[in-house]
Amino acid sequence: MFTVFGGSGFIGRNLVRRLRNRGAEVRVPSRAAMPAAGEDLGHVIYAIGLTADFRTRPFDTIEAHVSLAAKLLRENGFSSFLYLSSTRVYAGSEDTREEARLSASPLDPSDLYNLSKLTGEAICLASGREKVRVARLSNVVGPGEAKSDTFLGALCREAGSGLIQLQTALDSSKDYIWIDDAVDLLLRIAQEGRHSVYNVASGRQTSHAEWCAAIQSRTKCSLVVDEGAPTISFAPISVDRSKDEFAFAAAPVLERIAEILGEGEPDTGSHPRPSTRSRI
Repeated sequence: MFTVFGGSGFIGRNLVRRLRNRGAEVRVPSRAAMPAAGEDLGHVIYAIGLTADFRTRPFDTIEAHVSLAAKLLRENGFSSFLYLSSTRVYAGSEDTREEARLSASPLDPSDLYNLSKLTGEAICLASGREKVRVARLSNVVGPGEAKSDTFLGALCREAGSGLIQLQTALDSSKDYIWIDDAVDLLLRIAQEGRHSVYNVASGRQTSHAEWCAAIQSRTKCSLVVDEGAPTISFAPISVDRSKDEFAFAAAPVLERIAEILGEGEPDTGSHPRPSTRSRI
């Protein structure tokens, strides 16, 4: 049995779909109907989280990333517990190995997300419970990305209007991973992981220039970059642990550009995500 918290979100829904397709019993509790203390939850995947609105909802952010997870760890039985975190915790660091020493500042409002995720990770790993693991996800993309208010979604929508206008430089880059690859790896970590922390990423950087070229090849849209646009990039994410333990290799996301644009390519069964804000 699996219990997926945050099962209505983009990643949670795809985890639930994959598990049910495999014949697993899956529970998806709502915030209004959390399990009673002492209830056995089977394999837990904790996918509750806030993204772009964390700055305006600080108390909800702490509740989602820390308090609810801590309550479950303290009060409930489980076979395993996988907490979904983010590779954003590596911001400002050149070392993206899972054991890297990380830093953040409470004086920076943008660091509330990282601090809350790191606190959630810390309570998981300090709980004293067995088979508790953390998965740090990079930028997860899927079919019909234009329906989401992410950076890539904004690119797709602007391409549909005929013009992409970038506010950040073409050599800006991040790590992106396809939703099906992310789900496959998460389920292996949840049930088989030998370590306590894993990066769930492709291990390769995809630049704005590569995304724009791929989108333009199919939409023939124009591209303009703001004068003086800053380069915003993150250090490449280490995936050595997932490669060594699971022989994991993510497919290049650029190969899925037709599905990303929603051009009627074969449906993988993935679901579009809810809106999250992101600047181009």
